Amino acid sequence: MAQIKVFYEPKMELLTVFWQSPRKNQICSELGDGIVLIKDADTDEVIGIELLSYHPNDDRFDGVSVELGQANFDIS
Repeated sequence: MAQIKVFYEPKMELLTVFWQSPRKNQICSELGDGIVLIKDADTDEVIGIELLSYHPNDDRFDGVSVELGQANFDIS
């Protein structure tokens, strides 16, 4: 079973969610609207997501769907 790690830094307004272990060789790809995918640089596998300028009740999660164990990411 996958372990999800969530990090919230209120002063920086940054929310980071990992469903795989963070990697030293990770890269980030901004999708727009302050949503960033975090990938393994070697395999190009998505291992997490980051929301910039995050605050409680942020509605950007309404358009994010992640299915663990599959590479299905729906960012509306």
